[in-house]
Amino acid sequence: MRRLPKTSANLDGAKVSGWRTIRKVVPYLWPEDEPVMKARVILAVAMLVLAKLIAVSTPLFFKWAVDSLGDPTEVPGGMLAIGAVGITIAYGVFRLMNVGFQQLRDVFFTPVGQRALRKLASETFMHIHRLSMRYHITRKTGGLSRVIERGVKGVDFLLRFILFSIGPLILELLLIMGVLFVLFDAWYLAVVIVTIGVYVWFTFKVTEWRVKIRKVMNDQDTDANQKAIDSLLNFETVKYFGAESREAERYDSAMKAYAEAAMKTNYSLAFLNFGQSFLITSGLVIVMVLAAIGVQNGALTVGDFVMVNAYMIQITMPLNFLGTVYREIRQALIDMGDMFDLLEQPAEVTDKPGAKSLEVRGGEVVLDDVVFGYEAARPILKGVSLRVGPGETVAIVGSSGSGKSTIGRLLFRFYDVVDGSLRIDGQDVRDVTQESLHAQIGVVPQDTVLFNDTILYNIAYGRADATRAEIEQVAKAAKIHDFIQSLPNGYDTAVGERGLKLSGGEKQRVGIARTLLKNPPILLLDEATSALDTDTEREIQSELKAMGKGRTVLTIAHRLSTVADATRIVVLENGVIVEEGTHDALLASGGRYAQLWNRQQSEDEAA
Repeated sequence: MRRLPKTSANLDGAKVSGWRTIRKVVPYLWPEDEPVMKARVILAVAMLVLAKLIAVSTPLFFKWAVDSLGDPTEVPGGMLAIGAVGITIAYGVFRLMNVGFQQLRDVFFTPVGQRALRKLASETFMHIHRLSMRYHITRKTGGLSRVIERGVKGVDFLLRFILFSIGPLILELLLIMGVLFVLFDAWYLAVVIVTIGVYVWFTFKVTEWRVKIRKVMNDQDTDANQKAIDSLLNFETVKYFGAESREAERYDSAMKAYAEAAMKTNYSLAFLNFGQSFLITSGLVIVMVLAAIGVQNGALTVGDFVMVNAYMIQITMPLNFLGTVYREIRQALIDMGDMFDLLEQPAEVTDKPGAKSLEVRGGEVVLDDVVFGYEAARPILKGVSLRVGPGETVAIVGSSGSGKSTIGRLLFRFYDVVDGSLRIDGQDVRDVTQESLHAQIGVVPQDTVLFNDTILYNIAYGRADATRAEIEQVAKAAKIHDFIQSLPNGYDTAVGERGLKLSGGEKQRVGIARTLLKNPPILLLDEATSALDTDTEREIQSELKAMGKGRTVLTIAHRLSTVADATRIVVLENGVIVEEGTHDALLASGGRYAQLWNRQQSEDEAA
């Protein structure tokens, strides 16, 4: 297959191989491990061929019905015996059989197509979750969801239009051309071939031209939509500055540009439709003139004349959609190509072959001369060595950009260390499965993000098999049970998108409850209260302290007052440990920790 030209989905001029995409889709349509599905494909193809054979045979009954009324000598004996009425009924039966076999084709193939869509979507979704944190922070989540959505729709479109429209159309054209050549002469075939050839060339050329016009229209539509959304999102700012008229003018200006582009799009569509109609009608008229001359000369019957007309109509009707189908097929191939590109994106963090499950005996966490940077040219951690003993609570503090949160990400293995090692109970986290590692670590982040579901669902996310009693027990421990019970719908209360219907403190308590439900031996508190007000922070701190009992706790904090009672405090600065000790000892030494403490105390007093 040649590399296909640019379209609305690919206006930068880059070539896209249709073969690559089709080769990747075929295994989903011909599943080697599912004989039933393969049988369905075979039956669907058989129904398709039968439908087209019947479709090509149907105009013959039309011819015989007409000839039986005017020139019975041209009608085969078997057909003549049933008479004009019988032939007409047979004509209707064949038309109905054509539709019936097409529907049977759909019935047989639909489960195959839906299985392909589901498997592709599921594999892509799972693969996205396997990709590294580095990949996700550089991509827009909405863009990823659109890649899946457009890719799956592309597969669906390709199945429906290539297998059920373009493929059958090509088969029907070949059969009709054969009939015209055998029953009439080469001139009829030549006219049909030239008509279809010119029609296809004209359609593709004009469609490519229209694509550029549509691109401008789509850009203007996007621009107008963005201006409208931006203005509405900044509703208060617009009001503060009395800028309603200004915003209306900006929006109207964008809509004016869109309207101009839309008119050009409609004009070009009118040109395409008229040109297609002209070419099809010209071919139809030429063939009909040839048939009329044949009837006048006695070479053809009136039945032949109506049969030729029926064949031409049978050819031209599906061709009318060729422009749209061509553009949409190109779009579908590119959308599917994007999805397969995503599937080929390698995961940065992977399990080693034969990796074993992490076995936590005490929960000792050791960083041994760890070196790491998100970019090679900018190291974040520069040889950090740290031991957190079983059941110990260690706080990591430091100024912004010192590398505190990076240690948490390395512990959870969102990234792998560049040099050195990170071990849990003597086991390097790179040598164990990610699933087992994640199961042993509980995280309470700075901002707990909830699913747009019920409070019950969000707490139960900590452990899928938890009972209602266990969920309520951890909610009580997180001091949120009474609040939930006071709500009209209790645990069935919806929290809204990202949990926005709850306050910051309520969200954090839900986060604490679901981490308690997970019951991990190692706990990571990543600035878990820094986004809360002072009063709420004090309330949450008691729950966090209770939560850490009997667990190894690694606390990453910016606000030093929250970690003053930690077993040990580690001060990180520019990627290296500059101090460590208890709160009192560090204050007494007058080092970097004392500087940070005094500055925060001064800021709190000033506030």
